[in-house]
Amino acid sequence: MKHIIGGNEASPLPQVKTVVVSEDCAGQRLDNFLLRQLKGVPKTHVYRIIRSGEVRLNKGRVSADSRVQSGDAVRLPPVRISQRVAEKTMAMAENAACEAPRREFSILLEDEHLLAIDKPAGLAVHGGSGVSFGVIEHLRMARPEAKFLELVHRLDRDTSGILLVAKKRSALKHLQDQFRERETGKTYLAMVAGAWPANRKVLDKPLHKYLLPDGERRVKVVARDNPDGMSSVTLVKVLKRGTTGRTSEHSNETKVSLLEVTLKTGRTHQIRVHLATEGHPILGDDKYGDFELNKCLSRSHQTPGLKRMFLHAWRLQFNHPVSGERIELLAPLPIELESFVAHVES
Repeated sequence: MKHIIGGNEASPLPQVKTVVVSEDCAGQRLDNFLLRQLKGVPKTHVYRIIRSGEVRLNKGRVSADSRVQSGDAVRLPPVRISQRVAEKTMAMAENAACEAPRREFSILLEDEHLLAIDKPAGLAVHGGSGVSFGVIEHLRMARPEAKFLELVHRLDRDTSGILLVAKKRSALKHLQDQFRERETGKTYLAMVAGAWPANRKVLDKPLHKYLLPDGERRVKVVARDNPDGMSSVTLVKVLKRGTTGRTSEHSNETKVSLLEVTLKTGRTHQIRVHLATEGHPILGDDKYGDFELNKCLSRSHQTPGLKRMFLHAWRLQFNHPVSGERIELLAPLPIELESFVAHVES
């Protein structure tokens, strides 16, 4: 039996079923799609049934980061949740959707095909995984007349900068194909701990994604002969080196480097892991960073405190999905990062 499942449906019935992905859900990661369908099911269990192969996409095994498309058939194994939990979760989701504020963002480019915004740090790009709503939900609430608004790509919640949103399905496919075929240019600004060596310009190290016991995603560098490793290349250019001054009463001056980082591949957490593995973690990174240094910087009184990760999607180059014109967008550093840079002493 097949069901057309939208973004907010859930079925707690303990039986195997096949759902067909609706147009509204096209482009979502499989794990996020399932977390929305299986509301009330623990996140760890959702990842477990994906890894075990119990979840099938068009009859084939699939990974958590695969993208679902309109018309795809997803096989779901039996999962049990109480009716009380199902009803409570559904009510919370409906309330959150109704309460999502009508929010607009700083617009870098807009036409009838696409929208480019400057995403602030601390905001997820979409709801799911414990987040009621993100950028795309805010935009849809602010633009109820829009017939189609879909994310072209993702940025981590704590990363600020350029984010593309498609306003037509044809534009979405064209732009996502460019990201997949590495036809886009993606450059970030990152501030890292330590003095980055000027001759360390290319980081070519395979990455492997894995899950912590609670289902949270992590990434690590692996050997080149590791069958699970994915080719990952990052280019690094030093823009400024200096010190932050004393970050606390008991600490010495901290050496830091402002880097221009260009992605040649687009792996999950690629910049964060590549830089941290070199011994120069991004300041403020709560997953791969120097946690003690992060605490000191957030409490610093002698320089502007840094209470977020210093990673900003600064420049994006792509071909317009209709005209084919090569477009370059720039998003200036947010004021809190610009202020931090200004106080770094060369």
